Amino acid sequence: MGRQETVAPAIELKGISKSFGPVQANKDISISVRRGSIHGIVGENGAGKSTLMSILYGFYKADSGQIFINGKQTLIPDSQAAIAAGIGMVHQHFKLVENFTVLENVVLGAEEGQRLGPSLAKARALLVELAREYELEVDPDAVIETLSVGFQQRVEILKALYRQADILILDEPTGVLTPSEADHLFRILRNLRDQGKTIIMITHKLREIMNVTDTVSVMRRGQMTATVHTTDTNPAELAELMVGRKVLLRVDKKPAVAGDVVLEVNDLRVTDSKGVVRLKGISFQVKAGEILGIAGVAGNGQSELLEVLGGFGRATGSVKVRGTAINIASAAQGRHRREAGISHVPEDRNHLGLIMDFAAWENMAFGYHHEPKYIRAGGLMDQAAMLDDTIGKMERFDIRPPNPRLNAQSFSGGNQQKIVLAREIEHNPDILLIGQPTRGVDIGAIEFIHQQIVALRDAGKAILLVSVELDEILSLTDRVAVMFDGHIAGERITAETDEKELGLLMAGMMEGAA
Repeated sequence: MGRQETVAPAIELKGISKSFGPVQANKDISISVRRGSIHGIVGENGAGKSTLMSILYGFYKADSGQIFINGKQTLIPDSQAAIAAGIGMVHQHFKLVENFTVLENVVLGAEEGQRLGPSLAKARALLVELAREYELEVDPDAVIETLSVGFQQRVEILKALYRQADILILDEPTGVLTPSEADHLFRILRNLRDQGKTIIMITHKLREIMNVTDTVSVMRRGQMTATVHTTDTNPAELAELMVGRKVLLRVDKKPAVAGDVVLEVNDLRVTDSKGVVRLKGISFQVKAGEILGIAGVAGNGQSELLEVLGGFGRATGSVKVRGTAINIASAAQGRHRREAGISHVPEDRNHLGLIMDFAAWENMAFGYHHEPKYIRAGGLMDQAAMLDDTIGKMERFDIRPPNPRLNAQSFSGGNQQKIVLAREIEHNPDILLIGQPTRGVDIGAIEFIHQQIVALRDAGKAILLVSVELDEILSLTDRVAVMFDGHIAGERITAETDEKELGLLMAGMMEGAA
């Protein structure tokens, strides 16, 4: 009886290390990925996941270590070498030419010869074959900018397959997808796996890891802490491996006790500088002691809504806080919003919430620096008072490192978000506007941020929360309004709806509010 031949892993990384100056992003990482499997990689922000995949795809060169593809040691100095080795990468932010067709994007960079016609004909035939085999249906002649993000993502996958990729790396692949689009993507990935392709999926969504992967590796602080079969683990265990402590994955909150109407929005309309109508008659109310969630795929008007309510944008219609109208005809009204009892945690903390080159104590005072507690005799700002105030906020909000003199850019994403939250929450607003509260935030910090939002609600404050994360909407809010194409497609009591119904509303496939 002959000896059984072992099949080499599709990918094997041995002793990979990479530093950027004093920061060691990857430290002696070894990982093996079986052929024909879906392998998840999870970890907090800054754990080193993207750096590791960038080394595999040739964006970075490792300081030390070896890469083996199908058992053969392979040098990957650039992305062309990765493609030649059969590796394709679908980036979180798609690399497509928006005014080109699907066919042109698939062929771009992989043309054969000087005449484009044969390449296009070959690609068209291959797209038909791939559509049939992997559920990757897309119109070859459609212009990219006319396609939904779900179809654009299919084009990215088709680009990789056209280049004969046997190994696919997907970076946060569902970040901009509706639930139904995500489900379809998972069917595509399973079909690819069943046809022998190997898939690596980077995601922070533990539910997706459990749903679609065969194996999962966990990274923490640049090191690989565990690799397990997905069927042998659970979200709580993965979270603990990621953070190094037990994490409460559900939001622990009592039913809301709603009071009077705090925020009243009627017939809000926004037209952007290009003449495109972004908000098309939005109306809703938020009461004291409740969290109203705004759900939807990014780009359906949620950002414009927050900009107007936060004083950054202008609109027509009316907005009232406790019955008093506020000015929405002019932008640059942030101070007036704060005086009206509105605090705002912007979606983009790096550009709208913080000045990254300024110290934490300066960022803690922004927008409130004119308040008496920050002014000393003679009208000058009291830096000592600002420093003391920041030290207290850092302690209460567990901001690390607790150094008020550090620049904002020196903090992790989660701690940057805590700086903004501490500044806005501790000024005792009547209503808190909060956009993408846990975007780019570590799983441990997510737990803390959710607790702070619920505590503010329980103190009788009104909260308007915008999030593209349906799990967050379903676990954190009391009511949810879904935005689609500048409208509110429907409003539901959160406890009486589910992901499927909200997903249909997000896709514009249901009408009317409950």
